[in-house]
Amino acid sequence: MELLEPDILLQLLIGGLLAGMLYALLACGLNLVFGVMRVINLAHAELMLVGAFGAYVLFTVFGLHPLLSLLIIVPVLFIAGYYLQSVLIERVVGRPMLSSLLATYGVSIILINVGLLLFSADFKSIPALQGSFLIGEFSISKPRATAGAISLLLTVGVYLFLERSRLGKAIRAVSEHAQVAAICGIDVRKIRMLTFGMAAGMAGAAGVMLSVIYSFWPGSGVDFIQKCFAIIIIGGMGNFLGALYGGILLGVVEAFVGGFASTQWAEAVAYLLLVTVLLIRPTGLKGMARV
Repeated sequence: MELLEPDILLQLLIGGLLAGMLYALLACGLNLVFGVMRVINLAHAELMLVGAFGAYVLFTVFGLHPLLSLLIIVPVLFIAGYYLQSVLIERVVGRPMLSSLLATYGVSIILINVGLLLFSADFKSIPALQGSFLIGEFSISKPRATAGAISLLLTVGVYLFLERSRLGKAIRAVSEHAQVAAICGIDVRKIRMLTFGMAAGMAGAAGVMLSVIYSFWPGSGVDFIQKCFAIIIIGGMGNFLGALYGGILLGVVEAFVGGFASTQWAEAVAYLLLVTVLLIRPTGLKGMARV
């Protein structure tokens, strides 16, 4: 069978890893918010699309390359997330989960409709990166390779920030026990605002990476938020590393299923993988609630 040839298997593996790195960047931001606040942000994928459309506008109007637009979009999304947390999300922290779901769902609907008003329902794309890298017999798409590498660098960078910096340790302390962190002198409210801002910035960066690979429209977030939920449950709710592993795992499994079967089966694999992991390890691959 042709698909069993080693070079084709390696090609599928590389493609899956690159896709998984983008999934991981998006899912890690969502999991970071849940780990610190126990809030599920249904608008996370729409924040990603804000980044994608921002890159589109900067490219079509100002001719700015998407990779350079990261320097604008990530800080802007960080600030937007910081103040969104201050104005809205902080009011539902500590309340029943339904409150945060309804609040963030409302933000999601607003962003989708604003996107439709500004950009219509037409699909957009950014033809900034084209062609492939040729490495021996292997052909690697330049957009996917670039997006995957940058997504991995950003995700690992955030992880190292959480592990080694003083502010990162404060975020982890709030994640583990907010009341004890407050007693120790940590400004819990400010930490939550910074955390939501970081997650929004990560979503914006994922959106920029998305814009050079896929066509997108204001309603594209639905597919990605569903995959994000599958990833964070597979990896462990609230566990940053778990979302990284879960995203890469999903990307690889999708690539192999798409190669051996069809793209329709590849779309369904996230939920099949989710059920399989829950049957074997109900708390996810890395356990739950640890940033």
